[in-house]
Amino acid sequence: MDKVMATAQEALADVTDGRSFAVGGFGLSGVPEVLIGALYESGASDLAVVSNNCGVDGRGLGILLAAGRIARVTGSYIGENKEFARQYLAGELEVELTPQGTLAERLRAGGAGIPAFYTTAGVGTQVADGGLPWRYAADGSVAVASPPKEVRTFDGVDHILEHAVTTDYALVRAARGDRHGNLVFRRAARNFNPLAAMAGRVTVAEVEELVEPGVLGPDEIHLPGVFVQRVVALTPEQAADKGIEKRTVRER
Repeated sequence: MDKVMATAQEALADVTDGRSFAVGGFGLSGVPEVLIGALYESGASDLAVVSNNCGVDGRGLGILLAAGRIARVTGSYIGENKEFARQYLAGELEVELTPQGTLAERLRAGGAGIPAFYTTAGVGTQVADGGLPWRYAADGSVAVASPPKEVRTFDGVDHILEHAVTTDYALVRAARGDRHGNLVFRRAARNFNPLAAMAGRVTVAEVEELVEPGVLGPDEIHLPGVFVQRVVALTPEQAADKGIEKRTVRER
C-alpha cells in the first residue's frame, strides 16, 4: 500500500512517446509543476494532454508546449499563452476545445466507468454541429474539423452526446496526501485535480505535505487512494514555488 516514490523522475520512468496525460490545475493553481518538469526531463514527445488550460508561457504545461513535446490538447481555455496560440494557428498543434463543465464531467465519467453522457451544453452551436477547427493547415485552412455529435431530445429539450475521457497517465498536485494515495486539495486546486486523477490509468500525485496513513480523517479526504498509483513528496522549496497568473494589488 506504500505508493511513495523516491523522485518524480522515478515515478515517470516508464513514460514513452505518444502517451496521453490528464493534468490537474486551474490557471496556475494546483499545477503539478514538479511532475511536469520530470516529464520534460524524460524527453517524451508527441504527447496528448487533457487539461483545463495549457499553462502559461514558461510555466506549467507551457514548458512542454514550448519544447514542441505536445501534439494534441483537449481543454476549455487557451488564453494567457502566446505560444499555444501561435502553434494552434500555425497548424503545429491539434486542439479540441470543450465547454469547461463538459470537460470536467468527461474526466469524472472516465474515472467512474461511464462511457458517455448527454448534456445541453453546446446545443445549437458548432460544438454539436461540428466544424470547429481542431487543426489548421499551413495555409490557414482547416485541416481537421470536429465531427457532428449525436443529438437526442429528453423532456422536450435537445441534448448532445459527450464521450468520457480516460488517459494513460494523470499528473496532479495535492496539499496533503498519505502513503496510501489519499489526497486533500486546497481551494481552487480542487477544481480539476480530483477529476484528472480519476481519469488516469496510472495517476501520479505530487503532495506538498506527506502524512502517515490514518492522519487524514475520512471526512477530510477529497480523493481516495484507489485512484492514485504513485505519490511524490515535495521538498519545502518545491511546495512553496507557486506562480501567480495575474498579480494585482489595490491602490494605496
